Amino acid sequence: MFQGYDSVALHADVELGGTDQTFNLLMGRFLQEQYQQEPQVILTMPLLEGLDGVHNMSKSLCNAIGLTEPADQAFGKLMSISDDMMWKYAKLLLLIPDEQLAMLQQQVCDGSLHPMNCKKSIAHDIVAKFWSPEQAYDAKGRFEALFQKKDYSKAQEISLPSEMPNPVWIVELLKTLGAATTSSEVRRLIEAGAVYIDDARITDVKSQIACYSGMIIKVGKTRIYKLIA
Repeated sequence: MFQGYDSVALHADVELGGTDQTFNLLMGRFLQEQYQQEPQVILTMPLLEGLDGVHNMSKSLCNAIGLTEPADQAFGKLMSISDDMMWKYAKLLLLIPDEQLAMLQQQVCDGSLHPMNCKKSIAHDIVAKFWSPEQAYDAKGRFEALFQKKDYSKAQEISLPSEMPNPVWIVELLKTLGAATTSSEVRRLIEAGAVYIDDARITDVKSQIACYSGMIIKVGKTRIYKLIA
């Protein structure tokens, strides 16, 4: 009720929201009528689930893509979505017509188009749209080098602060890398088996890591860091 009253207070003409907000948007129209205002026009958009394909995008669930993230990280995250979800991302983010999507799906089904190549093309176009074509090209090349050719020379290079202790607590290490923002997020990543140091899985959130130049740190399916002196 109070959320709907916003429309009254603002004398809103048009309000845009997700399909999950349809009731609130309609309530705004209803309340405007009670206050002798012209009821607003409402527009609803379908929801785009996060990387897990289940929940709405949320940093706390580690299933979100941030527009301020580096383009190569966004590309890697897009490559981590399921093959089924990539069609919804293509439809909602690239506005690809249903007929064209159906044709691509048929090509994947009959084997004339490999799903990996299709997903890389969709990820490239999304990054090109929301970042830039140049960054999309570089991100695609970095992804292929890191995750297909295992060329870790293309990993994101990070220099740790000189005042950081060595060994360092794994939680502080990942937060310094920018791989996580909170201790609870690091804990979830470790419990999910998503953190590796030089291909060795980290299973203890209390781990102390002896850092050295050239160390490779993997976080999830899409982030690889290389420590430099």
